[in-house]
Amino acid sequence: MPAARWLALAMLSLLASPAAAATGSLDLTQSFVGGLAVMIFVLAYALVMAEEKLHMRKSKPVLVAAGLIWGLIGWVYVQSGMSSESEHAFRITLLEFTELMLFLLVAMTYINAMDERGVFDALRAWMVRKGFSYRTLFWMTGVLSFVISPVADNLTTALLMCAVVTKVAEGDKPFINLACINIVVAANAGGAFSPFGDITTLMVWQAGIVHFQEFFALLVPSLVNFLIPAAVMSFFIKNRVPASLEEDVVLKRGARRIIVLFLLTVSTAVACHTLLHLPPVLGMMTGLGYLQFFGYYLRQTLPRSLERKRTLYTQRGDWKMLEQLGSVVPFDVYKRVARAEWDTLLFFYGVVMCVGGLGFMGYLALLSDALYTGWNATGANIVLGVISAVVDNIPVMFAVLTMEPEMSHGHWLLITLTAGVGGSLLSVGSAAGVALMGQARGNYTFMGHLRWSPVIALGYAASVVTHLWINAGSFGVYG
Repeated sequence: MPAARWLALAMLSLLASPAAAATGSLDLTQSFVGGLAVMIFVLAYALVMAEEKLHMRKSKPVLVAAGLIWGLIGWVYVQSGMSSESEHAFRITLLEFTELMLFLLVAMTYINAMDERGVFDALRAWMVRKGFSYRTLFWMTGVLSFVISPVADNLTTALLMCAVVTKVAEGDKPFINLACINIVVAANAGGAFSPFGDITTLMVWQAGIVHFQEFFALLVPSLVNFLIPAAVMSFFIKNRVPASLEEDVVLKRGARRIIVLFLLTVSTAVACHTLLHLPPVLGMMTGLGYLQFFGYYLRQTLPRSLERKRTLYTQRGDWKMLEQLGSVVPFDVYKRVARAEWDTLLFFYGVVMCVGGLGFMGYLALLSDALYTGWNATGANIVLGVISAVVDNIPVMFAVLTMEPEMSHGHWLLITLTAGVGGSLLSVGSAAGVALMGQARGNYTFMGHLRWSPVIALGYAASVVTHLWINAGSFGVYG
């Protein structure tokens, strides 16, 4: 045998386990390549967790890590003469990401469109004008976060409510910190009982494990998760009234119709999944078409609309509104697409591809066996929820979906709940918390949130107990 072949076989014996799995994939969990891939992922995630200190976008390290991990896989499989298997595995993982990415892109485009048309500014201005007391503002922003996040996602909702709090209570650091904690908890809790509230719930719905209407079984546990910490924290708020502020916001043309189109888009996505048994992304992309047609209509009719309003305001003598007409710009859908949170989408790609690569190596099978065979499903899902406070809930949920442990319907709902609300335990545990630390910099901090973690943990435990109690019939025979 030629020396080169001996060398190749020797290297493969170090890099890969000699036995292939029944699926045709190599077990790399005991190999040098497998250990190196895990080290790369851990290092990348350490850089993600240090985002606030390094001021480096979280997508960068996971994008590089994904490339390196799949590069290692590709090299081993080429050496083994099994390149088609690794290529197929990569394409399957990429397809899973693509469906979710397009879904999120449409949702973000609609949210940005509503933001550009002044929908969220109008809501904020209304709350500011009312002159609510601090305690009322605390509860209103919390309740609105819980109610809006199932539709507008927890990140967007948290940023909106934080803008209200920081504007009304400017300079009052203790109140802003408490209000921001409440907003993060409420937004994460509200997002846990809706497919549109968080990326993790969207992943579970897209996978077909939990149907659209079945998420509402988590409404009461999510409400408990929000109300218990909020009730405790509200006792520490001085019930005084902030100085009143005046802010007039006029909705731009088409704002209300875009809200209706968004609801129609959501309905289309649900109908595609429920009635046609097609991926929900089909309905969302169709909804993007609705918005594009409406954008075309707004552009084409803009000159006529401006002339009509100019005549009307001149007759009224409303010079303020007449002046505002000069700043009106045509609506452009592609500008709304460009304003999507691309760092989040690219981070999502990196995480999905990293976890998919580690799963293809065999690590998720080991993890599944350790958690769901060594423990019972209830304990495993509760612990994974706590882990999601340190490690982002996206890789946690994607790992569980990739492992596909044998669980009852109630346990799938449980991991959906715990992965969604577990991130509230720390300020870095969810996208909403990380975003608010940036928006309310100096007022809402990691340590400020950490002081209230025991109270938030009480809400977390109560929500789990509530789910185990009211949805007991969905757990079947699994532990």
